[in-house]
Amino acid sequence: MDATPTRRQILRATSAAVAVTLADLSLASCAFPGQAEQEELVPFLNMPRTAPERLDWETLTEWITPQDQVFSVQHYDVPTIDAATHTLEIAGLVDTPRTLSMDQLKALPRKEQTMTLECSGNGSSKGFMNAVYNGTWGGTPLAPLLESCGVKPAGIEVVFYGKDRQKETLRKGTKSEITIDVQFGRSMSLTDAMKLNLLLAWERDGRPIEKRNGAPLRLIVPGWYGIASVKWLEKIEVRDRRYMGRFMARDYVTVRGVRQGKDLVYLETSVGRMNLKSVIARVTKRKSAGGDVPLKAYGAAWDDGTGVAKVELQVDGGEWRPAVLAAAPRAPFSWTFFSVDLGS
Repeated sequence: MDATPTRRQILRATSAAVAVTLADLSLASCAFPGQAEQEELVPFLNMPRTAPERLDWETLTEWITPQDQVFSVQHYDVPTIDAATHTLEIAGLVDTPRTLSMDQLKALPRKEQTMTLECSGNGSSKGFMNAVYNGTWGGTPLAPLLESCGVKPAGIEVVFYGKDRQKETLRKGTKSEITIDVQFGRSMSLTDAMKLNLLLAWERDGRPIEKRNGAPLRLIVPGWYGIASVKWLEKIEVRDRRYMGRFMARDYVTVRGVRQGKDLVYLETSVGRMNLKSVIARVTKRKSAGGDVPLKAYGAAWDDGTGVAKVELQVDGGEWRPAVLAAAPRAPFSWTFFSVDLGS
């Protein structure tokens, strides 16, 4: 069993980071249910302003994140791709290898998947608190396509390759130093690939995916960190062994405590499913004739699709206050907005 933080521990860490000062800053619109237009923002102290193409919690007005607040991260180059000639190859341990054009993919049964996509490094520093967004992806499910190719009995791992690539020097400073051309890749077990609601997506929120977000074709993995949703997808390979690429075996590796009987053993593992996380998105104040200043906090919580049952918030070591979860909109793999009165 993973020794991961509890919901209460996570929310305690979140609330401890909420340092505010009273100042007048009007809200143009309201994204969080229950927020009134007359409420005014209480700015966070010592927090940098949001950079372009990153989520701005203070100005967010929609449950589905607008494109100008959608983050993008890439580790190699941003490839030049002609969507008219781009193809997806399915190879490896399959009975019938296939190469499909975008038109052939779009002719397959279409499905939409609403989900929160988050970078696994989100929240690692004050300047990297907004690499997360919520959206609805459109494409065709992966599992039926793999089934149509006939996965051989020896196949246990599925590798997804993007078109982005880069020269990598391995074992620097040793006699076996070598420089090779490396294609970006991530993998998961065949079981996960077939059970999850994976999509081969070409749209987000009813529009073509933008180039920086993986156009013309992107793998979408609900409930997993964004690194698993391979951009500029061009090849899927079924293997009979684990894939040990850079972003599986060396980078994007985390240390987790695993309970083995009475012992807690720490093991390295590739970043995969998302952990429970919450954020205080904004704090507001209302004017009061009596001299008191009523405060209210608004936030969002998300996980790997298990579901957020409740949220509690603590301020400066005080009592835990139950938050009100928004009844709608809600979706299994998407964030849930919440609010809580802080008093005055």
